[in-house]
Amino acid sequence: MNVYTYICFLSAISILIGFVTQKISDKIQYTIAVTATSMVGSLGLLVFGYLNWFNLDNITRDIMEQLDFKSFLLNGILGFLLFAGALGIKLPVMKSQKLEITILALFSSLASTFLIGLFLFALTTLIGLPVDLIYCLLFGALISPTDPIAVLAIIKNLKAPKKLSMKVEGESLFNDGVGLVIFTTIFAIAFGGHSPTLSGISELFLVEALGGIAFGLVIGVIAHFLISATDDGSLEILLTLTIPTAGFMLANLLHVSGALAMVVAGIMIGNWTRNTGFSEQSRHNLDHFWEMIDHFLNSLLFLLIGLALLLVDFTTQGFLLSLIAIPICLLGRYISVWIPFKFLSRKTTYNPYTLRILTWGGLRGGLSLAMALSIPTGGLFIPAIGMDIRDLILVMTYAVVMFSILVQGTTIETMVKKSKEATLQRRGYMDLLHKKDN
Repeated sequence: MNVYTYICFLSAISILIGFVTQKISDKIQYTIAVTATSMVGSLGLLVFGYLNWFNLDNITRDIMEQLDFKSFLLNGILGFLLFAGALGIKLPVMKSQKLEITILALFSSLASTFLIGLFLFALTTLIGLPVDLIYCLLFGALISPTDPIAVLAIIKNLKAPKKLSMKVEGESLFNDGVGLVIFTTIFAIAFGGHSPTLSGISELFLVEALGGIAFGLVIGVIAHFLISATDDGSLEILLTLTIPTAGFMLANLLHVSGALAMVVAGIMIGNWTRNTGFSEQSRHNLDHFWEMIDHFLNSLLFLLIGLALLLVDFTTQGFLLSLIAIPICLLGRYISVWIPFKFLSRKTTYNPYTLRILTWGGLRGGLSLAMALSIPTGGLFIPAIGMDIRDLILVMTYAVVMFSILVQGTTIETMVKKSKEATLQRRGYMDLLHKKDN
């Protein structure tokens, strides 16, 4: 069977899991249910393989290797998922949060990378399982950016206060460019023998991040005028498909950030073209059409995230380090968010749950796994741990991603509810003061 055949069957399985989940309880997030089910299934296959029953684990592992999860996500469905997510971003709300989003995407991503890397280096040295600092920083770089796919799939359905929700969603959509520059730079030092230079890092950032934003503006404008030039409802919707298909591929060929290009183009189509370019019928169908695509691809992606367990080989020491990586990532995330908000809160009053939600809602997902899978095998074997550095980083990444989706994703709803209550109480208090003044 070929790759297309596997994708067809896996897609059907992910949809059926979502169907069963909805029948059991409509309160369970379908992405979490799909991930949990596929992970449990993967564990079952590994146990059966260990007991020499059926030996389906080897077959499933071969399927996952043929699918090439890294390329499937980074060079395939990522464009669709980011474009669909950006369509729902309300530009007026984002403008009011531009300072916070910029700081989170730039400063917090960089700070988190070094905090996580230094904490991991210190702890591994302390417990007698030392890992070189450069590889600890590499792990920090790939795990620090919050995953827009995981965030948008879970957070947006909880209906958090608009400003708070926009901080989380906006950061996750825009920190890809920064995260890529940091990861690529540290990757070159770790495996390419290159020394970082200010000019080299600046050039990489300008080409990848700013180039992606500029390219997104260009294809957004072109799509806007093409959509505005026709009144055919079906054709208008079909024209939006050219952005995450040809537009995303062209961005990758030009070596600019296709992720940022999709975000920018999606915001333009969702705010500018939605109001001035689409016919009334297409305006009504736009969200429904892309919601279905987003739902379908998310189901498949989260199924593959669960099955990625079959690609992970680990030892007892590696398992221990994967457990250690979870609190390290949470601590690094908290400090990197706390520092800027400590200064911003002097001039602006934030919801009391903002810091907690930004920390706990900073979900990681398929993008971190894809970056971990891009690390070459055989780069360095660590005798004390009994693992290659690529396998060690992969198992730590998988542990953090699964904790992020299954634990953080299922428990953040309580914080969101409390943030809503705090917002309502503040509004009531302000209304009372207003009445007294009158």
